[in-house]
Amino acid sequence: MKRLLIVDDDAGMRAALEARFRRRGWLVDVAVNSADALAKFRDGLHTLVITDVRMPGQDGFELMREIQNSSPRTAVILLTAYGCVPDAVEAMRSGACDYLVKPVCFEKLELAVEQVLRRAQEQSKETESLVGRSPVWQQALERARQAAAADADVLIEAESGTGKELVARLIHRLSNRREGPFVAVNCAAFPEALLESELFGHAKGAFTGAIDARPGKFETASGGTLLLDEVGEMPLALQPKLLRALQEREFDRLGSNQTVRVDIRVIATTNRPLEASIAEGRFRADLYYRLNVIPLALPPLRDRVGDIPELAQYFTQLYGEPGRQTGLSPVLLARLEQHSWPGNVRELANFVRRAVALSRGGEIGVEAFDHGKALAAALPRLPEWKAGLSLVEMERRLFAMTLEATNGNRARAAELLGVSLRTVRNKVREYGLPPRSNYVHD
Repeated sequence: MKRLLIVDDDAGMRAALEARFRRRGWLVDVAVNSADALAKFRDGLHTLVITDVRMPGQDGFELMREIQNSSPRTAVILLTAYGCVPDAVEAMRSGACDYLVKPVCFEKLELAVEQVLRRAQEQSKETESLVGRSPVWQQALERARQAAAADADVLIEAESGTGKELVARLIHRLSNRREGPFVAVNCAAFPEALLESELFGHAKGAFTGAIDARPGKFETASGGTLLLDEVGEMPLALQPKLLRALQEREFDRLGSNQTVRVDIRVIATTNRPLEASIAEGRFRADLYYRLNVIPLALPPLRDRVGDIPELAQYFTQLYGEPGRQTGLSPVLLARLEQHSWPGNVRELANFVRRAVALSRGGEIGVEAFDHGKALAAALPRLPEWKAGLSLVEMERRLFAMTLEATNGNRARAAELLGVSLRTVRNKVREYGLPPRSNYVHD
């Protein structure tokens, strides 16, 4: 349910606005001045703030700036004195979503609210990838904006769960290809034969079951952006064809000699350093250099601890149910900042989603985090591994041990490890771990 904060020192105006919006299904809080408003704003998540400009003490402009600093996604509508042109000019210059003059016409105010919410909804996908104001995150986003303007291929190297696809979509939306398609393909999700068809399409009769010709992702993305997610998982035998397609922007469909030309920008992502894969002989160096025209690294969540409260509040609002007021206690937020989050933003989102789903509304306390720790306690003690093991071997053993402890339940293993189910599947394939059928099921 949408939540509104009304700020006005006029009791009659407060009451009239409160009654009007409550009848339209809003959750409404009211405040008599800026100090009262800030106290109530910090206690909850508000979609919109409607505030008078002229009030005793701190005025509406100062209140708006404080709100924007603490929650950039919250929309603010200012109510200015009739005929006060300087107020109107200052309102728009300061970043107000809209302003109206007093006496207020309720119909015009409701129309303004509808327009503000519509604009916010259109921008929601962009703001999702922009949550966080830490310097290291803002530097990464600025690099993404620069990449968007260049129309060159981009390689995003970052840990799982850091938001690689969100940033790829941001680059597309800010580029001159924004009107074209954004097409994503997960290179780890297909066996070699199917991946070639998925990327480049196939001719009729190219293989058993190919009853019709079918375009691939390269063709579908023409005029826009193609995301090659987890490109490091691409089979070595298929890499030469990908290299040619990237260099020439042309290829042949599987089972066809007819060349297809495309106009695309490619963004590739990987959760492991590709230079290490090159050293191991699993990735071609020339393909790496072709993809890595504009390199972009995203920081793990442990390097942007200051963003955790804002991200947690964002996910609380995102996953909250209509009609249920839910927030995170200061003690819980402090505990979240102390956690290392090996699964990064995805792990935090999963935690908040679970906490919101299990809550009965109101404030979620630190016990929600303790419940998450209890899940981790289900794992047996880590063995005393000797020094000298490679990081890859340690990871392989950890995934194998976790799957053994969960009786082959990959979803449970993903929850305990703080990673996505897709990551568990990828690691099972990468390390040749036993299939589900090898485990004893109750």
